[in-house]
Amino acid sequence: MPNAPAPRSRGPKPTKVDPNHLLDAAQAVFAQEGLQAASLRAIARKAGCDPALIYYHFENKEALFAALLQRRFPAMQMELERLVADETQSTAEQLWGVLRIYHRHLKDDPGIRSMIRGEIVRGGEGLGGLIEEQLRPIVLTVKGLFDRGIARGDLRPDLPPLLATFFLARMQLEILDLLPTVLPRLSGLSPETAVTTGMRAWFDLFWRGAAANPAAPLPTLSAPID
Repeated sequence: MPNAPAPRSRGPKPTKVDPNHLLDAAQAVFAQEGLQAASLRAIARKAGCDPALIYYHFENKEALFAALLQRRFPAMQMELERLVADETQSTAEQLWGVLRIYHRHLKDDPGIRSMIRGEIVRGGEGLGGLIEEQLRPIVLTVKGLFDRGIARGDLRPDLPPLLATFFLARMQLEILDLLPTVLPRLSGLSPETAVTTGMRAWFDLFWRGAAANPAAPLPTLSAPID
């Protein structure tokens, strides 16, 4: 009787690992399982390393989650602050600029979108402070644009700035998550064109609802989506 074949070796686990590789693995596991259900062992499996290597770089999984937020949102906040500082732009151009910044920082990272969305839907489970710490400056910066637009007379005086900030961000996330898959099947557009077309259509609808004079011609937006 022939001998059974020996199990195929997967090779030794690496003795060194790039922290960004660990963060990528953690993001994928958090997005699928949520932080409370995820384990460092599962993250190590995803990264293809020994769990001890995670502890060399990060104290625990909460530290991994915090590092993921730090990797993404401070750079976004810096761009938003530069946008707000340029008071020569119209309100419409600046709100369009917000969408462009969201798009630039989030378009190629569905993992961070899923991770944040999942933790918020789950109630944060003790991570509310970490998420709030990163999102609050962004929310308040964009809210300031709505406050300024109302003061300029460009936006409706009864527009609630905080809710408007939320709706602007929420729809952009839906565009990035849904349109690349859904719209091409219905229209024949490429995924990239579906997103850019959807962004402009959403902005026009949003502007009609927020503008002080919704009957005025739609604003001309010079900045392209990048």
